[in-house]
Amino acid sequence: MATIRIPSTMRTLTRNQADVVIPGATVREVLANLDASYPGIGSKLLDERGAVRRYVNVFLNEDDIRALSELDTPVQDSDRLTLIPAMAGG
Repeated sequence: MATIRIPSTMRTLTRNQADVVIPGATVREVLANLDASYPGIGSKLLDERGAVRRYVNVFLNEDDIRALSELDTPVQDSDRLTLIPAMAGG
């Protein structure tokens, strides 16, 4: 099961947990299982087509999944997913 680092802006959806452990063979499966365990978080990460939202970066260990196989990137039990939403300000 992969460990997912939850950004502080989304922790209300994970009962204030900074890290959660979720099963899945691919990034897509892990994120689907994350949403099943913590309803509502999936819509913050994925758009209506099921793609990662433009303002969200998902890293598998040190690599952006956009540089890998995106949502079809394989995930191992020892892997860490980090979710990083873009911040805007003025």
